[in-house]
Amino acid sequence: MKKITQFFNKRKEERNRPWLKNYPKNVSKEVDTHIYDNLLEMFDNAVKTHFDQAAYINMGKALTFRKLEERSRAFAAYLQTELNLQKGDRVALMMPNILQYPIALWGVLRAGMVVVNVNPLYTPRELEYQLKDSGAKAIVVVSNFAKTVEEVVFNTDVKHVILTRMGDQLSFGKRTLVNFVVKYIKKLVPKYKLPHAVSFREVLAVGKHRQYLRPQIERQDLAFLQYTGGTTGVAKGAMLSHGNLIANVQQAKWLGDFAIGKTNKERIASIALPMYHVFALTVNCLLFIEMGITGLLITNPRDINAFIKDLKKYPVVAITGVNTLFNALLNNENFKDIDFSQLSLTVGGGMAVQSAVAKRWFEITGCHITEGYGMTECSPLIAACVNTDDEHTGSIGVPIPNTDIKIIQEDGTEAKIGEAGELWVKGEQVMCGYWQRPDETDQVLKDGWLATGDIVVMDKEHTLRIVDRKKELIIVSGFNVYPSEIEDVVMLNPKVNEVVAIGIPHPVSGEQIKICVVKKDPKLTEDQLRRHCRKHLTGYKIPKFIEFCDDLPKSNVGKILRRVMKEQMLAKLNDNQKNIG
Repeated sequence: MKKITQFFNKRKEERNRPWLKNYPKNVSKEVDTHIYDNLLEMFDNAVKTHFDQAAYINMGKALTFRKLEERSRAFAAYLQTELNLQKGDRVALMMPNILQYPIALWGVLRAGMVVVNVNPLYTPRELEYQLKDSGAKAIVVVSNFAKTVEEVVFNTDVKHVILTRMGDQLSFGKRTLVNFVVKYIKKLVPKYKLPHAVSFREVLAVGKHRQYLRPQIERQDLAFLQYTGGTTGVAKGAMLSHGNLIANVQQAKWLGDFAIGKTNKERIASIALPMYHVFALTVNCLLFIEMGITGLLITNPRDINAFIKDLKKYPVVAITGVNTLFNALLNNENFKDIDFSQLSLTVGGGMAVQSAVAKRWFEITGCHITEGYGMTECSPLIAACVNTDDEHTGSIGVPIPNTDIKIIQEDGTEAKIGEAGELWVKGEQVMCGYWQRPDETDQVLKDGWLATGDIVVMDKEHTLRIVDRKKELIIVSGFNVYPSEIEDVVMLNPKVNEVVAIGIPHPVSGEQIKICVVKKDPKLTEDQLRRHCRKHLTGYKIPKFIEFCDDLPKSNVGKILRRVMKEQMLAKLNDNQKNIG
């Protein structure tokens, strides 16, 4: 009887999740998301298992799991005893990828408090908004960005500022040199005045002599207020619980174990994406701790020469990035000289990986780019290409374990195979809601389902392809045009470095297509590019306007900001019309 029940349960699961047949045969179709009750238990287990192994390397300095535990415990004790912060209080972190970041992050979590990740490149207005909205009571900031904090901190609830310098966790000689170069040679530290700030080094020195009280943490307790980028309106804080993150880490680990393998042998993975971004937070920060992988912290990924030097010095098993980062690496002559013999996993996220970039990456590294798809509201991973040896097809693969999806059309009905619609997601990784925004929460969370705002198509093999953002469709004479399709075609031209496609208002057709292009070959002309597009696109999809630019606006992780580009082009168009008038 039991076997019969199991048989019918399996058949039911296959009907509800037909994509499961795409999973590798030798791996489980489900994962245990309750292996830990909270992130503190996961951290404790990682420290116990990998005690004297390096957890992170930055600027040549290794921080072992043991040292990470000691210093984060001291940080937590300081928050509890010296600052008298309570469980659930929010603490903002405003740092790039330096050793202080994981120490502070785990310190905040181990104190039972909530991490509010802040982009260090925020303007004073953006910072003030996020600090006010989150109600953060403390902020940890690197001195390079202290001037921004100074301008707004007294308008917020922040009562405590912890200040660190770029090299503060390095050895004495290296620390002195790095801090001197950053401040006096590169002049990257504007003058600031924060008289009541306490130094990060003092926090650790005092905290190690204070008693740390381990809090009682439940799965539903908040771990992060992770703010969306604000690209579709006002930035909102996605409430991510310990349970959300534990689930998503285990879901991501399912793919990591399959691609990289399980071993206690020391392995290194590059962390170039800033860990304050949700993709790197889960996949690079939390997942690598769980897997016992040493994270090679790249503080400034825009310095491609320095990044490549690190990759030559430390052969890596995994690299994560976005399309623009992969493209920048490939365009550097020294990239091909790196030893990629250990590289077994390359993950692209944040934006679509273009086919031309994926092809060149495989030719040089011998490793295919595995695309993952997610969003802040899902902690973030939703789907991935589970067969990491497959060639790049532009697909985002299939939903990860323990995740349900449905594709909803404009009329509210579920789409059939091959039909486009909005992706809805259900799983333990889905956020608790938006911080103090119940109305906006209700707009996207419906009976446990999250409406993503992304348009997808599922093919006959039950793999997913992102067509575009629901709000970024270009409608030309009633025809839907997806910007990503145009961009992918344009990037097939070897003379193009970067491109973004946008819709420009038109009184007859509704919108017309414009592409903004950064040249790789200065001899590239509009006529050449338009002829290239005619070979690959139907008539109404061919760009009406082509503009060559020196660069394109990007987010903190290098994602091209289509909305910002469109705003700039519309402003220019309006100015031209006024001048004509």
